[in-house]
Amino acid sequence: MAEGYAEPAIASVDTLVAHLATGPKPKADWRIGTEHEKIVFRRADNRPVPYDGPNGIRALLEGMTRFGWRPVYEGANIIALEQGMASITLEPGGQFELSGAPLVHLHETCREVGEHLRQVREVAGELDLAFLSLGFSPLWSLDETPIMPKGRYKIMRDYMQRVGRLGRQMMFRSCTVQTNLDFGSEADMVKKMRVSLALQPIATALFANSPFAEGRLNGYKSYRAHVWSDTDPDRTGMLDFAFEDGFGYERYVDYALDTPMYFVYRDGKYIDASGLSFRDFMAGKLPVLPGERPTLKDFKDHLTTLFPEVRLKTYLEMRGADSGPWSLLCALPAFWVGLLYDDGALDAAWDLVKDWTGPEREALRRAVPTLGLRAPIRNTHVQALAKLCLAIARAGLAARARDQLAEGIDETGFLNGLDIIADSGLTQADRLIARFKSEWGGSTLPAFTECVY
Repeated sequence: MAEGYAEPAIASVDTLVAHLATGPKPKADWRIGTEHEKIVFRRADNRPVPYDGPNGIRALLEGMTRFGWRPVYEGANIIALEQGMASITLEPGGQFELSGAPLVHLHETCREVGEHLRQVREVAGELDLAFLSLGFSPLWSLDETPIMPKGRYKIMRDYMQRVGRLGRQMMFRSCTVQTNLDFGSEADMVKKMRVSLALQPIATALFANSPFAEGRLNGYKSYRAHVWSDTDPDRTGMLDFAFEDGFGYERYVDYALDTPMYFVYRDGKYIDASGLSFRDFMAGKLPVLPGERPTLKDFKDHLTTLFPEVRLKTYLEMRGADSGPWSLLCALPAFWVGLLYDDGALDAAWDLVKDWTGPEREALRRAVPTLGLRAPIRNTHVQALAKLCLAIARAGLAARARDQLAEGIDETGFLNGLDIIADSGLTQADRLIARFKSEWGGSTLPAFTECVY
């Protein structure tokens, strides 16, 4: 943006709807974005890593600049890195996140993930740090977890305590892998939104990988997913309205406007607007900025504070999976690309879920964190549905025929690890629980050598 340029205030709700309507792309231009978070720890004592200090998160970020990453600052603190269309950001408890570039096929995605892990291992090794490949911090308490110096996180942390029991657990101790996908039209967005919302618990079960907390079993296969069920009911969940007649961009904008705000960003600082109304902001009646109206940038910021199981921006974000080992970081985009990017696969996936009711979808979402692949739905269970979904996704990837040119290998191989999970009925969490009860001797400490990148 040119120096001195002031972004205009939003004229009406139509401007917000028009923003979402810029999302559709021709199918040839559909891309795949992959994001994943990692818990950083000190190898010497398996402790969390503060921001400051010679071996802290700041030093880790600074070390990554050797690979061409450009630092991003908030005040005097480096809080992110950018390189092209990719970025590295910090979650509230220091979780290290790669937000990957939009890429053409899954071979590129997996190369990106592999190169990122190579880079962070090199820098972290010099600092005697490493990264856990789990969906939730297995040992430290919330009080022991450091807080990163980002202004929005203090506002969120304080507000979270007022609206749910587990919001701060989500912020500071959980890790996810997600994929961001395109759509071709408003109708295509609606269909993909409905399919991916209904099937998000299937992904949660397949990727369940967070059975530990504070040095013991927490009673869940995906504690991360359970945490989201009691974080903030205004901005989380399965979005039943997405299955109603007439759903589209305008209805999602209404949902966004009805969701309480967190903040407004002005002059490099976050202004606490937690609990206030974006509709009041639109009318120039926001108490913390009286008379001022929002810009489109303010609305885009607000969209990032909505946390449903599938989030709409100018693309769709699949948000239901625990972070896990390297192979499953590549499997998550493979699962959703296979289901959503081929018309035949999308139709088949819709046939699986089109007559599910809202209560059935919600019941499945709440059962999966505890029961995983054994969670029931109607007269079947998640394991059987997972097998069906993987067969559909495999057919969808085969139809894309995106070969890796040198080897002539298509994208279907990225599903192999998920096939093993679905066929055996044993998730990463199930295997970790069994090891905790046997060779690990009731300790989570072995995770710090066996569940690392």
